[in-house]
Amino acid sequence: MSSNLKVLQVIPKLGYGGAETGCYDIAHYLPENNCESFLVTSGGELIKFINKEKVKLIRLPVHSKNPLLILFNAIALIAIIIFHNISIVHARSRAPGWSCLLATKITRRKFVTTFHGTYNFNNKLKKFYNSIMVRSDLIIAGSNFIFSHIKENYSEFLNVKKKLLVIFRGINVDYFDATTKIEIEENKLLNSWEINENKKIILMPGRLTTWKGQELFLEALNIVNTQLGYEAFYAVILGSDQGRDLYKKKLIRLSEQFRMTKQVKFIDHCKDMALAYKVADIVISASIEPEAFGRVSVEAQSMEKIIIASAIGGSNETIKEGKTGYLFKSGDPKSLSEKILKALSLDEIALKSMGVEGRKNIVHKFNVEKMCFSTYSEYKKLIN
Repeated sequence: MSSNLKVLQVIPKLGYGGAETGCYDIAHYLPENNCESFLVTSGGELIKFINKEKVKLIRLPVHSKNPLLILFNAIALIAIIIFHNISIVHARSRAPGWSCLLATKITRRKFVTTFHGTYNFNNKLKKFYNSIMVRSDLIIAGSNFIFSHIKENYSEFLNVKKKLLVIFRGINVDYFDATTKIEIEENKLLNSWEINENKKIILMPGRLTTWKGQELFLEALNIVNTQLGYEAFYAVILGSDQGRDLYKKKLIRLSEQFRMTKQVKFIDHCKDMALAYKVADIVISASIEPEAFGRVSVEAQSMEKIIIASAIGGSNETIKEGKTGYLFKSGDPKSLSEKILKALSLDEIALKSMGVEGRKNIVHKFNVEKMCFSTYSEYKKLIN
């Protein structure tokens, strides 16, 4: 395969997060369009799924923030760019971004960055470190929320000659498709979760960390139970604590305090997330800090499930209020409980109708093909 366009993506680790899956999708999309695809990373679970015949994988310690390793990575990237005659280098994180900036300056290649999140900063040095993500020839924001965040916080680093645009993240709507799952798989999953009663299931996916709002979720469920006067549902908190043992213990104690130990299930991992969504009736995203995009909201809608999410960040752009899901006041358990009660009161026809509308919304605006095509088109414009 020969092509004038050779793209090298650089990401710290290739795990299952939104930035990583987007990187993975682009890496495999490019060879289908007669482009050569290269990927530099330090490792990650997704590596085993890379098609090595289509994507050239190179391992470097690009996850490190050590200044010496950043310099080492820059030198290694210069060698890779020259040897493979790379056209575009696309950085998806800050530490490797600095290596990529140096490498592209020296080799005079085009530099692209994707601004994936609202990187925290509490001093000028940290803000300067974050600013690498707006020092490229093409800056991609994953949502309108991130676009506004860049404009508001990094305007002093923006060059008017550089291009800043929004390309919404996309998901694989063929994988997140309710029609691909069969009943026997659903029953097997429910049995493994020890759910055997015919009650509604409220699912909250996401790693266990304070800002994802699991405590808020439990507080809201307690209010719902109090309002209803009986346990009308199961709640599944699905996600790894990633070493945050104390936080998980705190959540378990909270569920005990609210007398919800039989009602709330803590599940560390599910290898088939589409199946997890399929068995759920309602999906929750209760983040108390803005999600850059809000992958849970998009995946739930693609699976034809009602989503209830915090009215901050990217979820404001992906959810159609009252049509595909509900938005609640961020950080307010009472507001979340009201939306949960509203969703629980819907009959099967209303649930199905909102689910179908949600699927349409995602297929139309947030599918992975659209994201990949838009990114590929911008690559070509940059070169031309």
